[in-house]
Amino acid sequence: MRFTSINPASEDVVASFGEMDPKDVHDMVGRAYTEQKIWAQCSFEHRARIVSRLADILMRDIEVSAALITQEMGKPIGQSRSEILKCAETCRYIAALAPTALATEELLIDGSVADITYAPLGVVVAIMPWNFPFWQFFRFAAPALMAGNGIILKHAPSTFGCAINIVEVCREAGIPDDLVQCVMIDVPQIEELIGDARVRAVTFTGSTRGGEAVAQIAGRHIKKVVLELGGNDAYIVCDDADLGVAVDACVVGRCLNAGQSCIAAKRFIVHASIADEFTKRVAARFDAMVVGDPMDPATEIGPIARADLRDTLLDQLQHSMMEGARQVTKRSVNDIPKRGFYVPPVLIDNITTQSRLFREEVFGPVASVIAFNSDEEAVELANDSRYGLGAAVFSQDLDRARALAERIECGMVAINDFVRSDMRLPFGGTRYSGYGRELGVAGVREFTNIKVIRTK
Repeated sequence: MRFTSINPASEDVVASFGEMDPKDVHDMVGRAYTEQKIWAQCSFEHRARIVSRLADILMRDIEVSAALITQEMGKPIGQSRSEILKCAETCRYIAALAPTALATEELLIDGSVADITYAPLGVVVAIMPWNFPFWQFFRFAAPALMAGNGIILKHAPSTFGCAINIVEVCREAGIPDDLVQCVMIDVPQIEELIGDARVRAVTFTGSTRGGEAVAQIAGRHIKKVVLELGGNDAYIVCDDADLGVAVDACVVGRCLNAGQSCIAAKRFIVHASIADEFTKRVAARFDAMVVGDPMDPATEIGPIARADLRDTLLDQLQHSMMEGARQVTKRSVNDIPKRGFYVPPVLIDNITTQSRLFREEVFGPVASVIAFNSDEEAVELANDSRYGLGAAVFSQDLDRARALAERIECGMVAINDFVRSDMRLPFGGTRYSGYGRELGVAGVREFTNIKVIRTK
């Protein structure tokens, strides 16, 4: 089998990769297992120097890496540069945070001393998605490496070029060759990889369906697993919201990376008294966005990453329109370049809670508006989803906004802003959006064995 990376803007082949032999993968895990034992004995200071050096290499090669992201998955080049910058900043931050977050804690209990220690788990398999091919890796890897773990990276086949680049960055920074490695395998080999006794944990970012499969495999082998899955983020816009602030945040939150983000704004839940004005303003902003070549700095919306993903998005849109939804933006989905997997920003209203655009994760620049009349109804609509990743609330009454935020069942809520990840804060969700946390102190400790040593 061969894996092919397709430029979604031109539909040209970027690169082709052969599937690895199972024996080669088995040997790779063995080398990582051996190297991790050595890495775990290194001081925090040594690990921090190398993880900090990752940031230097990332920034030095930012243009090369950003161009690779854009070529393989279609992100506008400016956003690709921002992704690399965020990776670098996170590596520096985690390198400084981890020695304190992982330091032994001493407690005096009933005349004895109890030490709480944070030991590495071992080799972690990282199954990463295509939408933020560098960020998704480094936000997990920097904490995992600082904790003393080894990593086997299984990237999305459409971004295997990014995976190779990532490993090269790690090696140039001074991470031992066998400690961080990437495998190019298909789904059947993943089960064997997770089940390998030398692998002690798994992190998966991707679809809920994929997360279910990974969790089942990890569960059979009693392996720690972190799942960062889909989202159907609700943005509640109250009647007292600053409409300018709300519109700006909703547009950016929906259209960043062409809407291909688990924490993208997807359902605009707007008070009935301002719904028409909100819809008018957002539609105008959507219609004005520049759709085109992602290598052009002026482009705001690049292509969808793959043809099948574009087709799924269009199918969701078509079904909702057949059920009575109404498109309020002017551009047709047919008003797109002849080559490439493009979809222009689309805003839909007159949807029901049974619409696919309301119930499913929508991975692309398509958003829906639904009105509410009371705060109670707004919360019910926001929670009427199997997902629970992010949400936002817009109100000039911060007490009201906070009260609404506390009732939304999710992992992150932004007030008067769009949802974004932050290296200083734990990131993750609940329900069908997964479990476990990345980033912040919680992320640094996620792949550790919290061990108590008590001395009488």
